[in-house]
Amino acid sequence: MKTVRLNHLRAALLTSAAAGLLAAVGLLMVLYAQPAEANYPGKPGKIAYSGYDGNDYEIYTIKANGGSKLPVTANGATNYQPAYSPNGKRIAYVGYDGNDSEIYTVNANGGGKRQLTDNSTPDAYPYYSPSGKRIAYSGSDGNDSEIYTINAGGGGKFNVTDNSTGDYDPAYSPGGKRIAFEGSEGNDSEIYTIKVGGGGRLNVTDNSADDYYPDYGPGGKKIAYTNDATGTDTEIYTIKPDGGGRLNVTDNSTDDYDPYWGRQ
Repeated sequence: MKTVRLNHLRAALLTSAAAGLLAAVGLLMVLYAQPAEANYPGKPGKIAYSGYDGNDYEIYTIKANGGSKLPVTANGATNYQPAYSPNGKRIAYVGYDGNDSEIYTVNANGGGKRQLTDNSTPDAYPYYSPSGKRIAYSGSDGNDSEIYTINAGGGGKFNVTDNSTGDYDPAYSPGGKRIAFEGSEGNDSEIYTIKVGGGGRLNVTDNSADDYYPDYGPGGKKIAYTNDATGTDTEIYTIKPDGGGRLNVTDNSTDDYDPYWGRQ
């Protein structure tokens, strides 16, 4: 899993060759190396996830105690990376349309499917804004991956990062004014934040190791993320949005990934 993640999983999931890679065993490893993206609690507190139905991967919800499993999608295409809207009524996700991956939303109880992106380049990692009006995601501009936002109902696509390096894993701040993301600077990946309208980019982490999967804490005072400092295993860290106060939360000899703050 670690090797796949450090290669960013992009070639496996986000190319037109995806159809040949969606075999159950291969995709299972890739999917479970992905962040859950359940950035807001659904009502009544159900968990959204991607599960294999014997043919492909679909979006499901289930109660925290394991009951009332509900298939949200059932379309014969692979769907993954679900993310709840702030009010818990809709779920954004990535769906394979036969050519590449696009961003969709659907009612949390199924139905009402809406396709937000429709292009010839792969889109992934959807994340709702706190207002629920916009969705941030990672998409290709034809040369590299950028962070975009789009209206939750479709339209109004905006390139937030617009640069010549790869950007992934967006996460809104609780106030909705900034987006944290993973940015490649050529040698490794660092955590950055940027204004939702573009500009004001801030380099939060600055080291020789890969940093990825950022997520703001409540109040926006901390950002949790995954770090591969040792080259032998990954750990969870937190850091202030201005780059100070870095703290190693996990400190062990096993891999730790994909931190997400609880919302209460």
